[in-house]
Formats: sequence, C-alpha cells, structure tokens
Amino acid sequence: MATYADEMNKLFTTNSRTRDIQAHSAKVHSVAWSCDGRRLASGSFDKTVCIYNLDKERLTKDYTVFKGHGASVDQLCWNPKNPDLLATASGDKTVRIWDARTNKAAATVGTTGENINICWSPDGSTIAVGNKDDLVTFIDAKSHKKITDEQFKFEVNEISFNNDGDLFFLTSGHGSVHILSYPELKTVHVLNAHPANCICIKFDSTGQHFAVGSADALVSLWSLPELVCMRTFSRLEWPVRALSFSYDGKMLASASEDLVIDIAEVETGNKLHQLKCDSPTFTVAWHPKRHLLAYACDDRRERDRDAGTVSVFGFPVDT
Repeated sequence: MATYADEMNKLFTTNSRTRDIQAHSAKVHSVAWSCDGRRLASGSFDKTVCIYNLDKERLTKDYTVFKGHGASVDQLCWNPKNPDLLATASGDKTVRIWDARTNKAAATVGTTGENINICWSPDGSTIAVGNKDDLVTFIDAKSHKKITDEQFKFEVNEISFNNDGDLFFLTSGHGSVHILSYPELKTVHVLNAHPANCICIKFDSTGQHFAVGSADALVSLWSLPELVCMRTFSRLEWPVRALSFSYDGKMLASASEDLVIDIAEVETGNKLHQLKCDSPTFTVAWHPKRHLLAYACDDRRERDRDAGTVSVFGFPVDT
C-alpha cells in the first residue's frame, strides 16, 4: 500500500511545473489565496495589490491592480469566510479592505503606526494588525471601527488567531510565543519555543497543530491544546521567514534565504520535495484545495530578474 510520501513523490514527478507572472515593479512581500481558491493576491513594495484568477492549469493574465496605499504593502490576508474580501497592512499607517469584485478599496482604516503584519479572525468578524512599534490594533471588519489597541513590551513579529478564534498568538524577538485569550487579551501561556527570534507562525487546517519558524533556522511543530513540541524541521540553514500548511495539513512548506523551499511531511518531518529558487523567499502559501504552492522571491540580486514576480508551483508538466 502506497504511503502519503509515495503519493506526493509521484505527484511532484508529474506536477512539478512552476508558472510565473510579473505584475509588480518591485519586491513582492506577501501572497495569499482566497478561501475558495479561485483567486491569488500579492502585495508589494511598489505600493500595489494584484489579484489573479486561477484557471485550471495557470494564473490568468488578466490580473487586477489595486492602487491606493501610500507606502509598501507588507502583508495581506483574505477573509476566511468571504472569498471576495481582502485586507492589507501598509507602512502608510492604514489598513485597507478591498473587494475583489470591484477595482477599489471597500474601506480604509487609519492606524497609529507603520503596519507590518495582519490577520483575520476565523469567523471573519475581526482584523488584527500589528505595527513597527509592537502595537496591535483590533478592527471590526463590518463597521471598520477600531475595537481596541494592545501595546506589547516585546518585539512582535507575526500574529495569528487559532482556528477557534478564542486564542491570539504572537511570535516574539525573545524566542517565545505569547498566547492570549480572546477577546479578553489576557496572557494564558508563554511558550519558550526557540533560543532565537521567533519570526513566523502558521496553523494547519485541522487546528490541531501550529508551526513556528525561527532565526535559528529551525521550524518547530506544536500540538494544540497540549502545547507540546512534536518535532523540529532542520534542513534550512538561514532564518525561517515564511510557513504554510497544505490544505490537508499533511505538508509544510518552509522558506528562508536558502535558495530552496523545503516541503516536508508533517507526520514524519521527512523531506517530500525541495523547490529550487534563484533568490531568498519570504512568502509562501499553499492553495486551500489543491497541491499548488504560491511564492515570491526577493529582488536583491544584481540583475533584478525576480523583481515583482509571483510564482505558483505544482502544475502538470505536460501542459
């Protein structure tokens, strides 16, 4: 009987094609799929957001460009319940909510600082945004009004709700993961996850696991609700900048300044595939229903060949 690893090795043999689309004029900071998987969005240093439609075996060329931010778009996320709504965090001290069916922002919410990270609550009711001064603002997604601000006394790198929406997670510059009750925002637990800066955090679709990427080049996999470290992934050599679980929760993609994206089997920690890149990768996102991985590379290379390019891996080789 074929194992999951056997099935994926076979899949990546026949579905290893990467398709690129260049819609931005500068480095792409963030990529994310809509909850129905029909659209992919990217946010860039060029201050724009681009939305692409997914055809069966490619991204369509008729993408939409959303303009309005006055500074770099550092992170974006889709409403987990509404495939038309997208939220973006920018250094221009605003959060914008976009409707993918139109060519404009549905709302602009002013904030107190330069925003660098953003996430949506699982029920789509609340948007949390963090800025460079480690202040997290919670916004009502319907009224677009600020609910509350929470100032932290440590470096906040990435923020996330758990899948039930009753806990709020923050990765810190001290190597810890702070877990707060929501909406009370009281500290429930501080997890000493890594000896170095904890950079990124992602939950799987089941809500039973989350992964943390660290400056020590390790990825740790944790169980919920026990908060036990199940295993670590140690194939990368540089700080882990981005993580994404596949829709079935069985694969984990990890990206860094290594010139590969590591795709591991969650259950064993073994390598399933290694996706080669020309330059460092700071954003990855598995499709919510298919084994397609979107990613974007840095553009710091002299030739700027990767400037503004969004890539999707996993298409059939023979198309």
